[in-house]
Amino acid sequence: MSPVLETGKVLRGRYAIQELVGQGGMGAVYRANDLRLTGRVCAVKEVLPGLTESSATREDLEQIAEQFRIEASTLARLDHPNLPKVSDYFSTAGREYLVMDFVDGRDLQEILLETARRGERLPETQVLLYAAQLLDALEYMHGQSPPVVHRDIKPGNIKVTPRGTVKLVDFGLVKVLRTNDSRTVTVVQGRGTVAFTPLEQYGGDTGFTDSRSDLYSLAATLYHLLCGQPPADAKERFLRPGLLAPLRQLNPEISPRVEHAIFRALSMHPNERPNTADEFRSLLLGAVQQANSLAAHFPLLPIRSPARSWRASLQENRLLIGLATALLLVAVLVSLV
Repeated sequence: MSPVLETGKVLRGRYAIQELVGQGGMGAVYRANDLRLTGRVCAVKEVLPGLTESSATREDLEQIAEQFRIEASTLARLDHPNLPKVSDYFSTAGREYLVMDFVDGRDLQEILLETARRGERLPETQVLLYAAQLLDALEYMHGQSPPVVHRDIKPGNIKVTPRGTVKLVDFGLVKVLRTNDSRTVTVVQGRGTVAFTPLEQYGGDTGFTDSRSDLYSLAATLYHLLCGQPPADAKERFLRPGLLAPLRQLNPEISPRVEHAIFRALSMHPNERPNTADEFRSLLLGAVQQANSLAAHFPLLPIRSPARSWRASLQENRLLIGLATALLLVAVLVSLV
C-alpha cells in the first residue's frame, strides 16, 4: 500500500484533500475541495502504475507518463450523464492523478448488502433500470474513437445517486483501444475483480480485451444483483464446465428472457456474446425498447393514461355526441316516413 495523503494537503495548488474514500493496490481515491471553485467537491484518483518500482528505468517511467496523458485526455473528453466528468489530470512526485466529479450516493455493493440484511432481493424491474443506464454509458464509451473499455465493472464501481441516476465510476483500469491493430495501450496494470472478469482478461496486457469484455463484466454484475451472489469465476468455469448455476434456479422470479440474455453475455468465448451494448440491451429489455433510449430506462413499467371520469369525457365530446344524436333522430324519422 502506498502512503496515504494527509488531510489538508493541497495538490497542484488547487485540490485540498479532505479524506480518503478508498484505497487499493493500484492507488487511492480522495474527496477534495477545489480551491478555485468555491463549494465544488471533487474526487481525486491517485494512480500508481505497477512499473513505478525501483526496477523501472527512466524510459519505462517516461513511457508510463505518456500513456497516462493519452488515457487521461481521452477520459477528459467523455461527457455522459452516467459517467463522472473528468476535469483535470496531472503528475506530481512520480504519481499520476485524475480529478473528476465527486459522485454522492451509495454503490450497488452497499445496496446489495442492505437488501440481504433484510432477507430480500432486488426486484428484476429495478435491476433492469440500472442495466439500461449502464448500457447507455457503455454504448457511449465503446463508440468513441478510439473506443474506451472500462475493464472493471462490478457492483462496487457503480454508484446510485440520491436522485436515482446510475454512475459507472473508478476509471482505474480503463484501456484506450487502438484502431489500427486492435491492441490496447494502457497506463494502469490490473485484471479486474475475479468474479466479474472474463477469461480473456486474465492475460493482462498480453490478453485481448474489447467491448465484449465489458459486456461480460456487466452480465456478471447483473447476475449478482438478481440472485445475491456472484457467478462462478471464468477460470473455474473453464476447468469445470456447467459450474455456472442457472439464475432462475437461484431466483425463480427472474424472467426467462433476462436469464437468457445474461447467460449469453456470460459466454466464455467473446464471439458467443452480444457484439455491442445495443445488442445486449435488445436481448435484455426486448426489441420494443429500442425505439428510444429513454423508454429503455423503464423496461417493465407500462405507461398508463390517467384515470378520467365519464362526466369529463361527456363534457369534452358534447358536440360530437350532439351531432350523433341528431343524425340518429333524422335516420329514425326517414325510416318512419
